[in-house]
Amino acid sequence: MRWSWRLGSFAGIGVYVHATFLLLVLFILFANLHEGKSLTTALAGVVFVVAIFVCIVLHEFGHALAARHYGIRTRDITLLPIGGLSRLERMPDVPIQELWVALAGPAVNAVIAGAIFLFDWLSGSRPNLAAFRWAGGGFLNNLMVVNFWLLAFNLIPAFPMDGGRVLRALLARRVDYTRATFIAARVGQAIAFFFGLFGLFYDPFLLFIALFVWLGAEQEAVMGHAHNSLAAIPVQRAMLTEFHTLQPDETLAVAIDHLLKGWQQDFPVVFGDRVLGVLTRESLVRALANGGTDAHVRDAMTREFSTVDSHQMLEPALTTLRDCKCRSLPVLHDGQLVGLLTMDNVGEFLMIQAALRHRQAQQTRAIAPHSPS
Repeated sequence: MRWSWRLGSFAGIGVYVHATFLLLVLFILFANLHEGKSLTTALAGVVFVVAIFVCIVLHEFGHALAARHYGIRTRDITLLPIGGLSRLERMPDVPIQELWVALAGPAVNAVIAGAIFLFDWLSGSRPNLAAFRWAGGGFLNNLMVVNFWLLAFNLIPAFPMDGGRVLRALLARRVDYTRATFIAARVGQAIAFFFGLFGLFYDPFLLFIALFVWLGAEQEAVMGHAHNSLAAIPVQRAMLTEFHTLQPDETLAVAIDHLLKGWQQDFPVVFGDRVLGVLTRESLVRALANGGTDAHVRDAMTREFSTVDSHQMLEPALTTLRDCKCRSLPVLHDGQLVGLLTMDNVGEFLMIQAALRHRQAQQTRAIAPHSPS
């Protein structure tokens, strides 16, 4: 994520903090000092918020490590002012796996809260859930209460909270994935409606939560539909089959000619049946600045590149396309180049498919009244 700084890594997963997180720290300092509190009290407030976000990072690692158990990689975890974001390469397709991955995060908060409760109890501090204070009070007791809040909030059966994914996983054991996502999204939006209604009369902050839940549910419904659409489509149906290739001994003048005459910006470099590299627009411009149009393609091409197989499904192929941060991917069949996969062409393919489905639905509705009862 842009404007993020790397804090470190654990279990091979990078942890980042977004620049806007510093705004939260500055706001806490300013709010405490503006109320006339001492610098020590203000810094204690910052330390407490940092401790909360440590718990949030552990929550996200709960998801990440549970996903790893099912062979799903986590790209990174980023701290934002509104919480943590773990970017899994995908959600599990098996409902019971999604259930355990979704529950793993809240389970971490339950363990933290339970450990603090037990420690306080054994030390004679008498943990008290009603004794929470943002400023002052027992540090561990306050942290225990916050973890109980995080546990309860994340188990609300609404996207984008974990409870929404738990609900979908349970529904997906009885209905198909798309239908389960639709039902869970609508349940979440119903909850958002009541949050908003309650917030109008009692707590304006609930209006923000209501908007957050409503938009999260809508986004998940769209993603669920896309998941269903892409999961059964092979790459060969959406790839480009008319494109230019380059030979390693050709000059950059040939690449410029292709670039200016057509749509293509990246060119596979081939020798016989093998793909040796990819000449991107950026590498072409750099090579022109250094060697001019007489430089050879082999000296400018990128030799480290990703490919996809023509029989691979679109969803994991698009994940590869996003991960490599490139505009196009060479598509291979039995090791031979047969096409190019680009995000624009996939978008056009899906748009055409949606139009055809809409037309088919219209024809079905037109024929239905004339069918015999």
